[in-house]
Amino acid sequence: MINAESFVEAGRRRGFNRYIGVPCSFITPFINYVIGAEGLQYISHANEGDAVATAAGLEIAGQRTVVMMQNSGLGNAVSPLTSLSNIFRLPVLLICTHRGAAGVEDEPQHSKMGAITGALFETMGIPWRAFPAELDRIEAALDEADNYLQREQQPFALVMQKDTVAKFALSSASVPIVAHAAVPVQHGFDRRVTERASRSEVLAHVIARTPIERSVVIATTGYTGRELYAQQDRDNQAYIVGSMGCASSFALGIALAKPDREVVIIDGDGAALMRMGNFAIIGTYGGENFTHLLLDNEVHDSTGAQATVSGNVCFGEIAAACGYRTVMSGDDVTLIDETVGNPDLPGPRLLHLKIRPGTIDKLPRPKVSPAAVTARLRKLLR
Repeated sequence: MINAESFVEAGRRRGFNRYIGVPCSFITPFINYVIGAEGLQYISHANEGDAVATAAGLEIAGQRTVVMMQNSGLGNAVSPLTSLSNIFRLPVLLICTHRGAAGVEDEPQHSKMGAITGALFETMGIPWRAFPAELDRIEAALDEADNYLQREQQPFALVMQKDTVAKFALSSASVPIVAHAAVPVQHGFDRRVTERASRSEVLAHVIARTPIERSVVIATTGYTGRELYAQQDRDNQAYIVGSMGCASSFALGIALAKPDREVVIIDGDGAALMRMGNFAIIGTYGGENFTHLLLDNEVHDSTGAQATVSGNVCFGEIAAACGYRTVMSGDDVTLIDETVGNPDLPGPRLLHLKIRPGTIDKLPRPKVSPAAVTARLRKLLR
């Protein structure tokens, strides 16, 4: 058995200063130690996949992060591990607990995942090793993980067995208390659907308000990223081609690492509905530099315009309840000019903007690869 301090401080010497995840009793000592340690940060997440995406955003901006999760939650992280961290070449160190391990009595819901944890990592192409259970093995385990992360620019996992880490008492609270938006500003959805702005019109306003030297623009998967690329491909833009719903988490990671840059996430109603728990995380941890632009056309446009349920959802009220400090809703495209790049509006900010469905003719796919997007954004941010 080891103590949390020995591992975490060895990680700190290698630059791992942030720990993100969803708790498991096996890793409680880690979380408690990090919360009380000066110079370290624990970021609580509602979903393991969003934790991976936030860590990827931190990594692209030069911040090394450890993602902690229970193996029962590993399934929630498959999409961002395979279609974000992998293809964008964003190395993330994972600590995954092994509930339901063979020969260890545990709850029945862990039995299946306990049997396939290692095989699941191997299927995803993520190398894994046993988490060090003895003090003299910590340095070697971290060296192997660190060398792989830096050499391959891909995730690496340490799988922790029960009773590996000694208990450590929690000394303080860890979640900041935020000031909520007093009242969401409703400008009204007065236009007919056909009279609302197109996605391309909206993106033109965004580009005009996000200079390369001061901002980062993250576009969600589907037509949004493709249309942004078609209008103008810039070094401060990233097109999240997979891991639907995780673009806002990825943007949060960048915003946390680079508080001097405005980070604008261009989200969609389908993506926002998929991972609504991240509204609460952004509301708690998002800062003055975070703008969440939610383009809502009430359909999954890129798959044939099947309806979403967003027509029944008040995203602005949800964001206000989750801690966003500025919340605006409407269908007037000029609201972007009032919101994006406006230092007088406290953040995090949400603009829920209704637009019309459809896209431009002969919509191209980005010719710049995800790995190339990572390289140029890393260069810009560092």
